[in-house]
Amino acid sequence: MRRAVASTLVEIAGSDPRVLLMTADLGFMVWEEFSEAYPSRFFNVGVAEANMMGLATGLAACGYVPFVYSIATFASMRGYEQIRNGPILHNLPVRILGVGGGFEYGHAGFTHHALEDLGIARIQPGLTVIAPADHVQAVAALRATYNLPGPIYYRIGKNDNYVLPGLQGRFRLGRLETVTEGSDILILTLGSISEEAVKAAEKFAGNGISAAVSLVSSLRPAPKEDLHELLVRFPVALTVEEHYVDGGLGTMVSEVAAEHGTRCRLVRCGVKSMPSSCGSESFLRNAEGLTGEDIYRAGLAALSGQKNE
Repeated sequence: MRRAVASTLVEIAGSDPRVLLMTADLGFMVWEEFSEAYPSRFFNVGVAEANMMGLATGLAACGYVPFVYSIATFASMRGYEQIRNGPILHNLPVRILGVGGGFEYGHAGFTHHALEDLGIARIQPGLTVIAPADHVQAVAALRATYNLPGPIYYRIGKNDNYVLPGLQGRFRLGRLETVTEGSDILILTLGSISEEAVKAAEKFAGNGISAAVSLVSSLRPAPKEDLHELLVRFPVALTVEEHYVDGGLGTMVSEVAAEHGTRCRLVRCGVKSMPSSCGSESFLRNAEGLTGEDIYRAGLAALSGQKNE
């Protein structure tokens, strides 16, 4: 998604001189087009994410729309206090681009596994949180939201080639997007891991079970009414996220279900404890039970009434 986002931001900056880009010594071979087109609006602040958030806050207060870019763990956590005390408390249009959510930087080690970024972002009132499923939706989300008032956290992936079947780039802030219709079991997902959710739905279909797949790409504002309308139609729902099960999508869906008294059984598929190994994204998904096959088996167990461990 990151190259598609970079190209789109160049286009947006061409028509909006308020748009700036800041990076914390990252994005080589990604942001050259922007830095060459708008050298006076590109700043590499070095390995200083907290300082970058402070600078972005000041620039936003002066009328600019700064985009700040770093690996998702660093973008969301190193400057968390500055994000809270700056753009959130002052409702300023700082746009945070966190690249490599979940295990996309798996080989880089535990410090680079972004498994709590969505959880800590969504608890902040006034911070819009968006996690596109593919690069086409990422472009649509950026175009639809870049000029909103207040700060935004975008969790973007590294893969610029995968396109989620049935999505066709659709994005609506605060709404769900259904990519597969079904009637027996519901799969709710977001971000790059949605490809595994679709694989699970295909596995269900091959075994005579009708599975719906819906994307919650807008985590805040949450699509509460859409979720409620879906949850009441299914006996079982799975949430699938490359994130800790606590705090993110599964927690948000649980809140909606509890608030509405929904009887749908919910199974949260995500990372349940601190990972014990490093490796590629596919290796870590397999280790954490987040492949299409794992999701399918979790759904089967729930449908048969087995306890989810």
